[in-house]
Amino acid sequence: MNVTYFDRAIETASREELTRHQTARMQTLLSEVLASNPFYGKKLRDAGLTDAREFKSAADIARLPFTRKQELVDDQDAHPPFGANLTYPIEKYIRLHQTSGTTGKPLRWLDTRESWDWWARCWGAVYHGAGIGAHDRIFFAFSFGPFIGFWAAWAGSEKVGALAISGGAQDSYQRLRNLIDLNATALCCTPSYALHLAEIAAKEKIDLRAAGVRRIVVAGEPGGSIPGTKARIEEAWGAKLTDHTGATEVGAHGFTCVAERGVHLNEGEFVIEVIDPHTGKPADEGELVITNLDRLGSPVIRYRTGDQVRLNRATCDCGRTFARMDGGIIGRIDQMLIVRGINIFPSAIEAIVREHPEVQEFAVVLDRVEEMDELEIQVEVAGANPQSVIDAIARDASHRLGLRVGVKLATPETLPRFELKARRFTDKRKKQ
Repeated sequence: MNVTYFDRAIETASREELTRHQTARMQTLLSEVLASNPFYGKKLRDAGLTDAREFKSAADIARLPFTRKQELVDDQDAHPPFGANLTYPIEKYIRLHQTSGTTGKPLRWLDTRESWDWWARCWGAVYHGAGIGAHDRIFFAFSFGPFIGFWAAWAGSEKVGALAISGGAQDSYQRLRNLIDLNATALCCTPSYALHLAEIAAKEKIDLRAAGVRRIVVAGEPGGSIPGTKARIEEAWGAKLTDHTGATEVGAHGFTCVAERGVHLNEGEFVIEVIDPHTGKPADEGELVITNLDRLGSPVIRYRTGDQVRLNRATCDCGRTFARMDGGIIGRIDQMLIVRGINIFPSAIEAIVREHPEVQEFAVVLDRVEEMDELEIQVEVAGANPQSVIDAIARDASHRLGLRVGVKLATPETLPRFELKARRFTDKRKKQ
């Protein structure tokens, strides 16, 4: 196993060393925001913290208040256009990005030059975790809008010395041609778009496995850690897939290493907690809570991400001591589906569907019929016997989800394809 590190000393540090590192960085962060950040200065003082020196160990994180996304939305509404979570004068900020808006109103986010370099370092850990470095050519298969992930991934490629190739202002076929013609060795996109590009390649008789791409970094959806989705992408491209997790307001916090034992959480740059979402108490499985340590210009402290995760603190085969998320992000807590009293994450449905390689694309519709919840999976199927695939998915879903699921054959190429985060789930019950 050929393991590369971005910062070997911190990535393989003992728990005691990591704790000392995080405590020192937390003191610096708290000192800065208490002095001049209106949003967090007030939150921290209201919680009884008036001096950064009062933060003396990792256990003191529990003294600090949680931050919820709605607080940040309300703050930007009250102090437009950027809110009060700014530690420095506006002239010090050089980058403006915003969230994708998948789970609500988009947030605008500013970064200083120092914070932007921090973003690049975080992505450096993602790339080196995947074994991507100066010898690689990375193709970015997306349009460069205000969403931060694409820009930060680009900055990270420069940090590790790789050649960055933009796929902006190109359709899917043009991206495939450029990727091949320019001898790209790595690809960045969403899992859904990696599958869509493979679909286009098959139609155009392009042999992706001969294209030379050896690593694919995916983000934006849980598919990178869903075995069926991961296997489908790797088979189509002849490349290894790396899952990455992050958020505009938080940073690039997670990555898969070459050992493929879950998604590492970058504890050199973040304080990681997992809590019971109902009680707020520490838990091994629950909601991921993150504090970024070096984004001093616009930080988040004890930010409740809304992501359901299962934590593993055992040392990885790659030698990293960072905690890992087994199975990546299981799902969004606020997007968990409750169907006839059964809790179902959308990723559980995708895991079932993607085990059937004949399925080209799928969508899920939830409805209420005669006061009964009904879950229907719509699938596009390739091959001579689509009914057998439909029957198999229905059996698998019934067995693994614990309820009867309708599976319907969709006309080829009628279900939507996605470049950014896929939106395959429609809950019509909310409209009734």
